[in-house]
Amino acid sequence: MTVDAHHHLWQPERGYSWLDDPELAGIRRPFTPDDLRAELDAAGVARSVLVEGGRCHPDEVAEFLGYAADTEQIAAVVAWADVTDPDLAVTLAGYRRLRGGELLVGVRSQVQGEADPDYLDRPDVRRGLAAVADAGLVFDLVIRDDQLPAAARAARDVPQLALVLDHLGKPRIADGEAALPGWRADLTALAANPNVSAKLSGLVTEAGPEWTVEQLRPYVAAAVATFGPSRLMFGSDWPVCLLVADYRAVRDALVAALPPLTDAERDEIFGGTAVRVYRLAG
Repeated sequence: MTVDAHHHLWQPERGYSWLDDPELAGIRRPFTPDDLRAELDAAGVARSVLVEGGRCHPDEVAEFLGYAADTEQIAAVVAWADVTDPDLAVTLAGYRRLRGGELLVGVRSQVQGEADPDYLDRPDVRRGLAAVADAGLVFDLVIRDDQLPAAARAARDVPQLALVLDHLGKPRIADGEAALPGWRADLTALAANPNVSAKLSGLVTEAGPEWTVEQLRPYVAAAVATFGPSRLMFGSDWPVCLLVADYRAVRDALVAALPPLTDAERDEIFGGTAVRVYRLAG
């Protein structure tokens, strides 16, 4: 069973101001569960994880949990939450009382938007991460490459929390090989924490419109070497990926970029890890 561990849905008029960037005009339109079903069916993907889309508002949580309740292919939701919310435990409990709340598996804050590369070291952030762990939820890390060291420290200091690194920490693939060694060292330090998994997602976007499989290959190889297949999962990052590639091209690019693996190891990346980490129902 193939699982897409990372995709989005949105209605731009409902507050997705980040889509106002002129460079994002190609994805500044509604993406609905019906659109998603068509992509998943065409690609032979059975289940998916719907991830918050940068609206950063509780209304999105209710909307997305409702989508999941009504859409068989959406197996789970990673919802938005403010990790510095002093009442985060109460907020998360409220999410679970919403329709579809049983499909809440994790939360995400837009850490990548914080200027401070050490944001995850802040005491209020650490308290929030502990609250997420206490709630039995996963915390998705959407961070820049310069925030990877702080993520490694957070993983070390909050070992009871399951963390999932989105988009491999957004390596600067478009900058060429010069960015690879430093990113790889930071990724290795993060992967040394057994409570961290990572998504092979968003890489074509980081590589840019002229991306090639050859560009992706060293980054994918580094992820496999540091995390191993049992802590890696496929994510399309659809519809963001449409800026540079369609859904099928993203999946096919990952298949081509992977180093030699056994069938069992590939099954982990394309489903097993997501099922286990997000505790997806059968």
